[in-house]
Amino acid sequence: MATPPPASARRLLPLSLGLFQGALLLFFALFATYDEPSAAATQSEDGTRAVEQLSSLFPLFQDIQVMLAVGLGLLLAFLPRYGLSALAHNFLLLNVSTQWALLLQGVRHGRLRLGLHDVLAAEFAAVTVLISVGAVLGRTSPCQLLAVAFCEVPIYLASEWLVVTQLGVRDVGGTITIHVFACYFGLGVSKALFGTERRPAHPKETPTPRSDLLALVGTLTLWVFWPSFVAAPCQLGDAQHRAILNTFLALSAGAVTTVVASSLLESGGKLSPGHLQNGSLAGGVAIGALADVPITPAASLALGSLSSLVCLLGFRFLTPFLARRLALHDQCGIHNLHGLPGILGAVASAVAVLVASEDTKRCQLSHVDGSGVAGDLWGCGGGRQALWQVAGLAVALGGSLLSGMLTGAVLRLPCLAPPPEPLCFEDSLNFRIQEQAESPGMGDTAEEVALKEQV
Repeated sequence: MATPPPASARRLLPLSLGLFQGALLLFFALFATYDEPSAAATQSEDGTRAVEQLSSLFPLFQDIQVMLAVGLGLLLAFLPRYGLSALAHNFLLLNVSTQWALLLQGVRHGRLRLGLHDVLAAEFAAVTVLISVGAVLGRTSPCQLLAVAFCEVPIYLASEWLVVTQLGVRDVGGTITIHVFACYFGLGVSKALFGTERRPAHPKETPTPRSDLLALVGTLTLWVFWPSFVAAPCQLGDAQHRAILNTFLALSAGAVTTVVASSLLESGGKLSPGHLQNGSLAGGVAIGALADVPITPAASLALGSLSSLVCLLGFRFLTPFLARRLALHDQCGIHNLHGLPGILGAVASAVAVLVASEDTKRCQLSHVDGSGVAGDLWGCGGGRQALWQVAGLAVALGGSLLSGMLTGAVLRLPCLAPPPEPLCFEDSLNFRIQEQAESPGMGDTAEEVALKEQV
């Protein structure tokens, strides 16, 4: 009979979190200051521009907060008896990963001058963790999830620096640096953690109408605020305006295409809730690599439709094939929502480089830190920049997969308290739930009831 995690393993979570927060407090006390303009600067043109940027950036920052804390949390609540854990762990990982990224940014620069752009850059690092853990959702303990965060954030920062700064890849919306990286890091973790053993479907994996409804609310929240996620790193003006419009068009076309494709793929012409929850967002993933590029509205619509179609075909055909042939476990289907549309968007950005007309090759570049410099959008020529786009995709994909597998090997350590198989996808393993304390849950086996009494 399986045994629950020992008490020592349970104490590891508050102990590690307490030590982390204490170390971060010490670091901020010694090295962190706020990045504020001086009193003299506020009267100057630079000070006025800084105030204008803040008033424009903060609404986008709030939108991103809603996306990550509410939208993504609800999207992960499709498991009927794991919704509380999914929401709470998503919220915990968001905060831990953001603070960890801020600390690493300060170490890299020698001193942290904290501004809103720094927090945004740290939250983009946290997004990769929130996406990656979707591959192993429900079958991992909180300690294992924290281990993923501590390993992935520094690797993401190194990958983003290599892809964007060194290779010069244009990826304002994080199609390559965030979505592709996070997807294949998570798949690497899953493969190394679960090995080659084919795991049968767990009886608690099947969504219910109520859990599907919660996940769909999460999808709608993400859909509404996604343009802010893509536009926030852009420079104010034409680039940001263009990014918002391109993202909206891609998302809108993707939503319509999802309904069409789902009704054709499902028997009787009915819709699949899982298709709606994921396919409607695929356009936002794919458009990020060229959101601020002066492409035509038709190109945005086409990319959104194609990415949603690829996402749904992945759920219908590719996921079962990978599970059968490679024993690859992907609980939330991150390969279909983030991996396939991410690769499509990266390829589309390379194609856009090659077909860009001469009168659109020069524009205002935008960076995560908010600074912009005028220059040639495609660097040293269309063909060469297209090569860098493809090279950046290869670096992000290969590096994340390898590092994810190494992280997955770390997660196999017994001290990280993996959950017993009978209590996977079960909130009662991590939370005290009054209803279950009074009476056993519906469908619980005798072994599960005995385990719950021990935890």
